[in-house]
Amino acid sequence: MGGERRAASVTEVLERCLAVQAQDVRAAALGIRARGHGLTEADVRRALGAGPGVVRGWFMRGTLYLVSARDAGWLRELLAPLLLRRSERRYRELGLGTAELDLGERVIAEALADGPLTRDELAARMTGAGLHAVGQVPFHLVRRSALLGTACFGPVREDGSATYVLAADWLPDAAGPRGADAVRELLRRYLTAHGPATVADFATWSGLGLPAVRAAWKELLGAGLTEPCRVEGQDGYVLAAGIPSGPEPVGDVRLLPAYDNYLVGFTDRRLSVEPEHTRRVWPGGGQISPTVVVDGLVRGVWRRDRTRGVDLEMFHGADGRTPDADGPHARALDAEVRDVARFLAV
Repeated sequence: MGGERRAASVTEVLERCLAVQAQDVRAAALGIRARGHGLTEADVRRALGAGPGVVRGWFMRGTLYLVSARDAGWLRELLAPLLLRRSERRYRELGLGTAELDLGERVIAEALADGPLTRDELAARMTGAGLHAVGQVPFHLVRRSALLGTACFGPVREDGSATYVLAADWLPDAAGPRGADAVRELLRRYLTAHGPATVADFATWSGLGLPAVRAAWKELLGAGLTEPCRVEGQDGYVLAAGIPSGPEPVGDVRLLPAYDNYLVGFTDRRLSVEPEHTRRVWPGGGQISPTVVVDGLVRGVWRRDRTRGVDLEMFHGADGRTPDADGPHARALDAEVRDVARFLAV
């Protein structure tokens, strides 16, 4: 992330980094802030509510992401078949056979023809049609409908409630790469945002697995579009076009949100977090803490403060000092803290 010109709009952020993790929408907004310039939380809310420029959906590994609407179609077509296959066991556990799945899909399509609805409102329609829409059943039926391309996330209501709409009414046509071309494009966009990285990193991040990505990886390397580098003793690569011409910047500080892309893009956590701090960043239960990243390495964690905006907890080195206590790091950290407060309108 360091050294690049920050993007000036939400869609530009997403077109650069492809996707921002969005199981927590407020955290996703902060992830966009860290990669943008001058944006506000209100800008992100407007982008999610105003139309199809930005789309929330289930993409890599079945995780919720924000993506540009221009990328949503080809990403879904590439990833959804695998995600649907991996969901079959859960459907059976929930008592959702072919008849129930088909009925759920029809109910959702007919209900959304009337306009945006929340998941609870869709569940009420399912119940009215005779489905046992309790527990996780509505979630899985709505998610399946989105993976099939029928439904998608729509505008966010004033109270923060997510709604769903018919994808055909909300998204542009699914123009974009297909098949092997889509895997190559996904790899190119991944290396643009996450490189240097290894083939194992890409296979894990994408959820496609090693067999499905090896050909694209070899082709990209063979085309001379990458440069090799060592990543924790392994052969990693970065796109040649993305290598900065000048010296690596010093003093780059970012306050990254919970679940940020930077911490889930690689198989080896040591690339971003020193082992003694791992539990502070990944405390368990699937949680990933908001982090303070200094020149690519996590140096602390932080949380929102209602009055100050940010409450920092910096890690200490063996000498008891924080590595960011003075010089350009301190100035950059102060600027980031002030920018988060500005973004949150504290």
